[in-house]
Amino acid sequence: MGTTQLESVPEPKYWHLKTVLSEALDSEFAVGEILPNERDLAARFGVARATLRQALEQLELEGRLQRRRGVGTTVAPPRMGVSVGSEQHAWPGGPHDAWHAVDCRLEVPPAALAETLVTATDEAVYIVRRSRVSRGQPVASELLYIPSASVPDLSGIDAPSGAARARAVLRELQRLELERQENAVELGSAGADAAKELDRLPGAPVLVVTTRHIARGRTAALSVATYRADTCRLTFGDSGGVEIHHGPERQAS
Repeated sequence: MGTTQLESVPEPKYWHLKTVLSEALDSEFAVGEILPNERDLAARFGVARATLRQALEQLELEGRLQRRRGVGTTVAPPRMGVSVGSEQHAWPGGPHDAWHAVDCRLEVPPAALAETLVTATDEAVYIVRRSRVSRGQPVASELLYIPSASVPDLSGIDAPSGAARARAVLRELQRLELERQENAVELGSAGADAAKELDRLPGAPVLVVTTRHIARGRTAALSVATYRADTCRLTFGDSGGVEIHHGPERQAS
């Protein structure tokens, strides 16, 4: 590769570098190819490594790059299309739900979530962990917080732990009449647990979708779902559901 120096531009240097790097990805690298290390890239473009990292982080956020454990930074494939939340009035675990139950535990939730659930700060709730896989790749993980008051008859069910217990909790939850759902989406960074489940590095950009399931005038369940930002593009349709679509097709050679 030749050496490319950046000219003085009015925009932040890392942003201009992002554009230059994006063009290089299209013309010089194939999907899945590993990029040179940061030292070599910084030398090629005549920038500090801190500037390079800012540009790489932005490209990762836009879905152009992926940081893979034990591999390095690679060129990402186009975002995949996955239908999510197409049923506005449906409890988790319904017949068309593509999430997979992993386990269930009874624990005290964080104080902020307890406030949303209107439970005492020391009151344990059921925490159902679920995962979402598309085309053999993990795309999302979810923690579903369910107060005991939402599933009062659960104590009589013989499913002590694991996925079976999680499915039992969801079945009991579906006995309630769902009034409505409220969704919120925000950008976040992957914590250690979510990063491990999603095959990402801690701190990688993620999209966090919080859904309140309301029944009998209160929050009967609270879903906190973490999606890979490099894989998913979330849009809200007329029904209020959330869908994930393919990003624009990209050609790399």
